[in-house]
Amino acid sequence: MNDLEQGAYARQLVGDALATAEAERTTSPEAFTRRVLEELEQAGVVSNTYTAYHRSHGLEVHGYGTGETPGGLDLFVTEFRQSPLEDRLTKAQAESRFKRLLAFLRRCQNGLRQHIDESSDVYDMCDAVEKALTEAPQIRLFLLSNCVSTSAAPPPVDFDGIPVIHEIWDLPRLHRQETSGTLSEPIAVTFDPPLPCLSPPSTEADHSVALTVLPGDTLADLYTKHGTRLLELNVRSFLQTRGSVNRGIRESLLDSPGRFLAYNNGITATASQVEFVEGTDGQHLGISKIHGLQIVNGGQTTASLHHAKKRDRADLSHVRVQMKLTVVPPERLMEIVPKISEYSNTQNKVTLVDFSSNHEFHVDVQRITRSLWAPAADGSGQETHWFYERARGQYADELAQLTAAGQKRFRTLWLTRQKFTKADLAKYALSWDQLPHLVSRGAQKNFAEFMIRLREHPVRVDTLYCQRVIAKAILFKTADQVARAHGAGSYKSAVTTYMVARLSLAVGKRLDLGEIWRRQQVSDALAAALDDLCPRVMASVTHPLRGSHIGEWAKQSACWEAVSRVQWSLDAELEAELLDAPVEDTLLNEDEGADVDGTTAMEDVEGVSEAEWAAIEEWSKVTRSLLPSQRQLVQVVGWRLRAGEPISETQAMRVLHVRSEAMRLGFTMRE
Repeated sequence: MNDLEQGAYARQLVGDALATAEAERTTSPEAFTRRVLEELEQAGVVSNTYTAYHRSHGLEVHGYGTGETPGGLDLFVTEFRQSPLEDRLTKAQAESRFKRLLAFLRRCQNGLRQHIDESSDVYDMCDAVEKALTEAPQIRLFLLSNCVSTSAAPPPVDFDGIPVIHEIWDLPRLHRQETSGTLSEPIAVTFDPPLPCLSPPSTEADHSVALTVLPGDTLADLYTKHGTRLLELNVRSFLQTRGSVNRGIRESLLDSPGRFLAYNNGITATASQVEFVEGTDGQHLGISKIHGLQIVNGGQTTASLHHAKKRDRADLSHVRVQMKLTVVPPERLMEIVPKISEYSNTQNKVTLVDFSSNHEFHVDVQRITRSLWAPAADGSGQETHWFYERARGQYADELAQLTAAGQKRFRTLWLTRQKFTKADLAKYALSWDQLPHLVSRGAQKNFAEFMIRLREHPVRVDTLYCQRVIAKAILFKTADQVARAHGAGSYKSAVTTYMVARLSLAVGKRLDLGEIWRRQQVSDALAAALDDLCPRVMASVTHPLRGSHIGEWAKQSACWEAVSRVQWSLDAELEAELLDAPVEDTLLNEDEGADVDGTTAMEDVEGVSEAEWAAIEEWSKVTRSLLPSQRQLVQVVGWRLRAGEPISETQAMRVLHVRSEAMRLGFTMRE
């Protein structure tokens, strides 16, 4: 790892935490904790996380998570320092932090919540921990730090019969997570005794295949330990037992475990490296270790084994599962895995291409936003870009390749606050689409839902679409600031998405997103409306009609039904700003293909006369109605067309949007 890159990352962490803490009127450790938990949740390491700080004699905790599986429990403690490069996190300090988390567990077990104010988020945390302890299959304790740890995490311990796993996420590990570009840290599994296998010689240089059979207990335990991280290249949420396939899996596990191998299709997995036990002739006899294990098909089989063992107490000792294991170099993973997933037999199949960073939707959004100049919002005249991080770590990777001077200029044009990820895009979109209960279920689940909806109703990704996405981002970020100002605390994320959804419902999606894009901020009337709406939404979200846990209540459709009924009317000033028709995404027709934004756009440009392009150019110079970058684009395209020079597909799409924008602003072509 490059020390300079790690040093820059460390300074960025401190700067972001201090700035966020000042803006949100909280502590820098809490701001740091929220940032790390968001990253780990997007990576699938944790889920359903909440920040809540509590400290007393001998104990300290900064947050908790309830995990994907029933009874799953994660606890987090933070060690944040403003000089992380000079300090080190020692073994004694790490062990002390973990002991404080264990003390908190014991106090919760002994009724700590009875001594906590019921209206506080700490009470919710104590209540959730107390309930989880009655059925937790395991407990994970996380130490989050921006320092460099001098030791590995302590070995597992036992808490009243429940296995307790320790994890240290220090500066180097967080840096790897941020810049790796992969979904999360690779999973390594050791098999003792080795798994017997059949590994024929490969005729292809970029992959090899091995066939083996896994014990059912082993596969169930892998899911217990790693959860959905094991299925990141599948990204299929477990469907409980609603589908006939899952019921069949469960029934065969309970009634005919010895026949499971015959009845089930098995799993298809990938690995970055496999260690084999070899015979005297060099032939592969068994698999001793798998690096970078991912199940790309058979996620339901894997999760069903786990649930049968934990929920039904099923005996899996006689269960065997066949596995086809393809060894793929990491650099070829995103190229080969989609084909493996596409051509494999699966139950309730959802292919990787629907969820991958390489999905054409995300590629198109990145391509367009990279060349899209955002209007100057501060009066400086400096146009900027919004950075769409299609693959995690792209922003940091771009910075790492530049000199110090280049990094300064990059940050001027690509502001950190204007960076957004795939998970962020899904959050903005589903909040606007009035699905805040799905957004509240966490980044990973919400993103999967977004991609399922996108597959069912593919949208046309063009300049207008990307501008609207950024307008939704500005709206969401503004709502988030309002929620912070109203003291939403650890439930700010839920209050924000519900506020945006309630606003979208009230205005019938008729907000002028184009105007928000042009101003790069919401209007005064809209800001005032959000400020008036926030306490009403917050009161509904933070007072559950079902159950007592606010975080769980926010995930239910009943919560959205309650918020949608909140009495609130539009101010006349905001009403005057609304469009006549709702803003909806343009869908791709069945007969439209991937070339709709490229080849078709170029044909449309060629269909506009040279005289009209010249007239738009002249009109824009006189009226100054278009942005400088838009005026320049019309000038360049017009010159190329007159000279018979070709233009790119991106230029064609952008200039068509500029033409539409000019017409909207009053341009007319005179005869």
